[in-house]
Amino acid sequence: MPLEQALERLLAMADQAPVQHTERLSLAQADGRVLAVDLVSTLDLPPWSNSAMDGYALRLADWHGEPLPVSQRIQAGQAPGPLAAGTCARIFTGAPVPAGADCVEMQENADVLDDGRVRFTEPLSLNQNIRPQGQETRIGELVLPAGTRLGPIELGLAASLGHAELDVVRKVRVAVLSTGDELIDPGQPLGPGQIYNSNRRLLVSWLQRLGCEVIDAGILPDDLEQTRQRLTALGDAELILSTGGVSVGEADFLGIALREEGELALWKLAIKPGKPLTFGHFRGVPVIGLPGNPASTLVTFALLARPYLLRRMGVADVAPLAFDVPAGFVWSKAGNRREYLRGRLDNGRAVIYPNQSSGVLRSAAWAEGLVEVLEGRTLVEGDRVRFIPLSEVLC
Repeated sequence: MPLEQALERLLAMADQAPVQHTERLSLAQADGRVLAVDLVSTLDLPPWSNSAMDGYALRLADWHGEPLPVSQRIQAGQAPGPLAAGTCARIFTGAPVPAGADCVEMQENADVLDDGRVRFTEPLSLNQNIRPQGQETRIGELVLPAGTRLGPIELGLAASLGHAELDVVRKVRVAVLSTGDELIDPGQPLGPGQIYNSNRRLLVSWLQRLGCEVIDAGILPDDLEQTRQRLTALGDAELILSTGGVSVGEADFLGIALREEGELALWKLAIKPGKPLTFGHFRGVPVIGLPGNPASTLVTFALLARPYLLRRMGVADVAPLAFDVPAGFVWSKAGNRREYLRGRLDNGRAVIYPNQSSGVLRSAAWAEGLVEVLEGRTLVEGDRVRFIPLSEVLC
């Protein structure tokens, strides 16, 4: 199945199961969360015209090239009186422009004479260096739509409008588990045929960055009855996210449990790494089964599971930023699947890690992004390729 088709199906399923509940949080607690209701401005911003410079405010019609006396001094946080005719006011950045003034000249273009009057050395223009009332937003204007992910900039904007709290979407409860008797947790001695479980740590950290409530469900043994019991215990989860092959094999106990007590859609994706992907339900709880190889887990979570979760939280635009760059490598063998290579930018060109095995997580630690090579395509240096920064998908 092409990636676009699988993603379209996942997003359609996410749209049918949005998170319904919200909570009100302080700005300090809302970083990374999703705005639940439109943020509409309740004031003009700025609330009054103010100076963009340290300098002098004057009425342009009063000035004919002659020096002007200073009638008042206005600092930020002060309420000025009206500007006296034929005078200027000493004013500082952010201070309200006095009534009657329609021009601010920066202090670098003004000379203060011995008698205290101010001579302006450059031509002046109407409204120069004045930030008008409502320049940024007006009362009743939509500032941030519901579904916006809140970061430092959005929280700063909310604070500038006087909001101390915001209504956000409640966290999605995601249970993370791994499958296979070969897996053990870090810190334990390795036995014959065993490997350390890296995927669970990768996904738990990633989900927490996304603003999910994570249930660490541990490692599922290769036992059908224990698999049923563990899945049943996760009935309060809103998504079960597993790693490890879920296919039609007789030892794929997670897949067997899904087919017996729910539904299982086994998709073979036309991408590399990450061909096997499962979506289904266990007693009504959605289940996404990711491939077990670490690089495959990373690619499929970034391109499919992450947008699914964001859409359930109400985010409309779930596509990561991507851009075209010249290839700094040669790709001589055209594949029948779209490939996502771990790479980085070197002087504006995409270069790739030498070992692109799906079992090599070190390639992703070295990389800065995913380099997309379309199916059926070869490359020479300088050909354009799509680059998806990891910074776009790791949060």
